[in-house]
This record gives sequence, C-alpha cells and structure tokens, in this order.
Amino acid sequence: MSGHSKWNNIQHKKNAMDAIRGKAFMKLSKDIFLEARHGGGDPEMNAGLRHAIEKAKAANMPNDNISRAIKKATGDLDGVTYDEITYEGYGPGGVAVMVDVLTDNRNRSASEIRHAFSKSGGNLGESGSVAFMFDKQGLIEIEKKDELDEDQVMMDAIDAGADDLRTEEDRFVITTSPESFDTVKKVLEEEKGYAIDRAEVAMVPKTTTSLTGQDLEKMEELMDVLEDNDDVQDIYSNLEEA
Repeated sequence: MSGHSKWNNIQHKKNAMDAIRGKAFMKLSKDIFLEARHGGGDPEMNAGLRHAIEKAKAANMPNDNISRAIKKATGDLDGVTYDEITYEGYGPGGVAVMVDVLTDNRNRSASEIRHAFSKSGGNLGESGSVAFMFDKQGLIEIEKKDELDEDQVMMDAIDAGADDLRTEEDRFVITTSPESFDTVKKVLEEEKGYAIDRAEVAMVPKTTTSLTGQDLEKMEELMDVLEDNDDVQDIYSNLEEA
C-alpha cells in the first residue's frame, strides 16, 4: 500500500506541475500571439515579439508552440480571435490596480474580473480611472556581482540611452522610455556583455500605497485570483512592496 500511495503522490505532484506549466505556456502563447498580431511575425523586425519569444524559451516552451502562436496571429493558421482589454479599478484599501487581459470571450472575462474585485472588497472603475497613477517604463535588471562597478554600469546604461539607474539590495534596476527600451537592452547585453536577469516594459506606479492586516490579506487574495485567471496577462498595482 505504501508503494501505491507514494506512486499516487508522485503522480499527483506531476499532474499539478503539468497543470501549472500548461497555464504558463497558455499565457506565453497569448503574449506571442499579441505581439505578432501587432508588429508582424518576424522577430528580427518586431522587438516585442522577440522579447515574448525569449520569455517563452526561458520557460522551456517548445518551439512548435511558439511557431503555432505566431502563425495564428499572422493568419497562417485558423484559430481563435483574441481581444485585448485593460481593466482598471481599486483593490482593498484603495490600492490602484490595472489588469491586462487577452481573451476570446469579453463577457466571461468582464464577469470574472469584476467578481474578483468585488469579492476582495474592491471595485472596477472606468477606463482611465487609475491609469494616470502609472508611468509606462522599460525596466532592465542586472544582478549585482563583485566584479560590477555601479558607476560603470550607470555610465554604460546612460550612454546606451537609459533614463536612470537605481541600486537595490541584490540588483541594478535600469529604467528607460518604452521607445528606447529595446536599444538599451541590446547595447547592454550584446555590446557591453551584461547578463540581464529581467527585461520588460511595464506600468510603474508614481506613488505607492501601504496596507496591513485584513486589507493586505484581501489584496493578496485578489492578486492570487487574478494570477490564476487564464485570460490575465499582466497585473500592475501601486501596492508598496514589503
């Protein structure tokens, strides 16, 4: 019995991991689809698609999945049509939240996102209700290592076209305009030889809101529910990080 039970546990864990990986691949496929639909299917000519493919490969997504997502977007394969929607609202304690969705069913997504907000004590707002509280920025993160000199990293980043650099506990965080993001990343990675840990264009809050107690618990629950939604691509909030 113990062997059978152990096998069941192993299978259960494997199935759980497969489910997590499947959801991750689905979101990555949607991201690739979206970028290819907007900028074309050639990653050499489409920086957004190139970044999406890099993220997919880093997650060990099969090349066939990547190719299929691009072909669907460019019309080479029949497939589902996705709509892009950004929901804006307030979570517990007045935290501003933006949710980027890519969905094949607008009514379903609207219902699920609205329910997630209301269940946590928050509420959805109109378009533009919280967007003014965020700036769209390119973010490039480089792990701090003994051989890296902060002044040199700063100089290289600024020379490449970055706006600023801040130092956190274990990393350098370089900010750029959305327009210069790809150029800065390419220069730092290919010409200067830096190993980039993370690179994306994101909505960065201008100010942050701190929460404690029940409000913080409810906010964490809201984030968990949104992250588990297959249609949700990105979530941004102005919750102050601990």
